[in-house]
Amino acid sequence: MWQYIIRRLLAIIPVAGVIAVFVFLLLHLAPGDPAAVIAGNTAMPEDVARIRVKLGLDEPIYVQFVTWMKQLLRGDLGESIYSNMPVTRLIAQRMEATLCLATASIIIAILLAVPMGVLAAWKAGTWIDHLVMIFAVFGFSIPVFVIGYILIFGFSIQLHLFPVQGFVSLREGLGPFLRTITLPSLALGIIYAALIARITRASVLEVLAQDYIRTAQAKGLSSGTVLIRHALKNASVPIVTIIGVGIALLIGGVVVTESVFNISGLGRLVVDAILSRDYPVIQGIILMSSGVYLLINLIVDISYKFLDPRIEY
Repeated sequence: MWQYIIRRLLAIIPVAGVIAVFVFLLLHLAPGDPAAVIAGNTAMPEDVARIRVKLGLDEPIYVQFVTWMKQLLRGDLGESIYSNMPVTRLIAQRMEATLCLATASIIIAILLAVPMGVLAAWKAGTWIDHLVMIFAVFGFSIPVFVIGYILIFGFSIQLHLFPVQGFVSLREGLGPFLRTITLPSLALGIIYAALIARITRASVLEVLAQDYIRTAQAKGLSSGTVLIRHALKNASVPIVTIIGVGIALLIGGVVVTESVFNISGLGRLVVDAILSRDYPVIQGIILMSSGVYLLINLIVDISYKFLDPRIEY
């Protein structure tokens, strides 16, 4: 077990190195001179030169990389060009909203998708199965902003049950927090619930065709026992995999959802940074997102060993 975990940890190192190189080169691969782009069309040459010195672009590229890596290892992601605030502080200020939205969305997705997928597999070919598949197809096909606007129109404008936009921190009370997080997390959760439900149905359906399932049924075990202890347990590896992929995909979905519901999270921060060409902020968010993605993959890979001890790496 520990050898498996250590090997997975070691496998992350080269991947993290490649990501770091790519993020560093992001500033240099941008079209034109980054300092000139940041300064604007009306900037004087001395303004461009000042920005180049501030970004360290006047140094050789290998010196820039070494300096950047030293700062990165100290946890220093640099300063925003426009706000002159540390990037780590900007990310920390927006982290709560995005973390709450992503966590609530994946919880809703799992709570909806896994029971629906298992039920669809158990009732394969029936109207229940067809209904779940219709939900899966439409849920994953409709853009998240369309679902968001539909929820806003129905539950906010027509029924007045939830606010149209905004986010209230959990520190200000559970009730206001739930009222502001419900609609955006539901809009984002429906997308990934559709994806997880389809994979769950396919995995459980494949397991239900195995001989040991028929043996368990012949022994007189209840349907619930067969589904949970035998079918779902043995189909859990693909389900956990797609849940991990869904969490990683939330990074992109959060950007759109936060824009629709006017939530000041990391999604809005990265959009603002791109529009203003604030490269240190963009680099910091990409690094953080990549780190989260690697951590999720690591957790998923380690969970394989607990779900199926036969898996080797």
